[in-house]
Amino acid sequence: MEDISLTFGLTALQVKRTLALGNLLPRIRNLYRMGSIEAVTVRHLTLATKARQREWLTLLDSESDHAPTGQNLKAWLLGGTTISAKVALFDLAPYPGEIVSDLFGEDNYFGCAADFWTAQMAAVEERAQAFRDAGWPEVVIMERGNYFHTWEHEHCPKKKGGRVYVAISHRGEVTFHEGYVTTKEARKRENGDTVAKPVRPEVSAPIQNYIDLHRHAAVQASLLSQPAMALRLMVAHAIVGSPLWRVDVEKQRANNDAIAESVEGSASEAIFDAKRREVLGLLGFDPETPTVTGGYAGDHGLPGLFLHLLGLPDEAVSSILAIVMGETLAAGSTMVELLGSLLNVNMSTVWQADDALLDSIRDREVIGRIVAEVAGDAIACANAGESVKVQRQIVRDCLAEINGRAKVDGWVPRWMTFPPSTYTDRGGVGSAERWSEFAPLLDTAETVDESANQPMAQTA
Repeated sequence: MEDISLTFGLTALQVKRTLALGNLLPRIRNLYRMGSIEAVTVRHLTLATKARQREWLTLLDSESDHAPTGQNLKAWLLGGTTISAKVALFDLAPYPGEIVSDLFGEDNYFGCAADFWTAQMAAVEERAQAFRDAGWPEVVIMERGNYFHTWEHEHCPKKKGGRVYVAISHRGEVTFHEGYVTTKEARKRENGDTVAKPVRPEVSAPIQNYIDLHRHAAVQASLLSQPAMALRLMVAHAIVGSPLWRVDVEKQRANNDAIAESVEGSASEAIFDAKRREVLGLLGFDPETPTVTGGYAGDHGLPGLFLHLLGLPDEAVSSILAIVMGETLAAGSTMVELLGSLLNVNMSTVWQADDALLDSIRDREVIGRIVAEVAGDAIACANAGESVKVQRQIVRDCLAEINGRAKVDGWVPRWMTFPPSTYTDRGGVGSAERWSEFAPLLDTAETVDESANQPMAQTA
């Protein structure tokens, strides 16, 4: 960076800003040039990876979702509360987590809140132990987000039993309030009442940490011999979640109401929903719960659901797992393409053309190819000069066997088959592009599998 600044006569900060802007996707830069997004939004987008920038653009294009901007954008990028690197009690040099900086390079932020809190709370405990070693009778580490109200406390020196209160905000700031007791305790002392001596816990935080980590390691190793239990544990985590698990349900966002109604009324959705109702019954969930994932409402959380799963046979757990996986399978992903191929999904058995699709086809070249596919080349050539609307009607006539057209059963457009293909070489078909990404991998896997099954050559 210094070399660049010297070469072009720019300050280091100017170079940093230029490089940060250069890391933005071209479309974001164009939106900024046109005034469609403001400077503060662009500044925060420089915190994002290319993948997160694409996610933001998807939200921007969506008719039903809102793309966060300004300070809300920063919170969205950093997973909720924005935590500045300035609040860290620990040394940032050996910190293994990600730290990102904004466009102007003035502030740094922690990319993962969980990693920050692990390091920050370890540092808090070190400071607390230092206070104890210095003779303070008690160090109170307050719950995160709780405020230390000075009007509820009074100053009291260390020798007379004063405590150290440690206040921790959700934004990561830590404040040490030295030499305080509660107002209630102070009044008792003034009245000559005996104040109970603080009870020190049996084990310190480091000892508890030692205990927890060794017990975790022992259980982790023992779980290796119980794959059936591990499966149930994984299913419970996927449904309920935990501090280390965050599983989202695919929301199947549609661009318009017609698409939403088409998907909701499809045979595939009906089959999946019927099985989901069975699984809700197996788990004892409310039958009106919209999804199995995130649907547990028991009083005992993750342990309660896990114990329930332990009482179910493998077949039942497998059916639950299939529903959870289906609910959390990302639409428009390469995994849909891969699974559709491996499962030999035949779209013609669960789907038929409707207005939501046909009315969306407005490309003359594409509709001409579809007419040829459905009605034949002769009819397609004869109607090549007709409007898209007329050609769409020919497709409808063939599918419904009306207006003298021969009946066509089981037609599925090339984009929707497994594997998918296209009608032109212009690109822009997401399903086909995703398929092309990993299709060579399947060919390689099949070659390896066939080689493994070949008998070994006999040698003399």
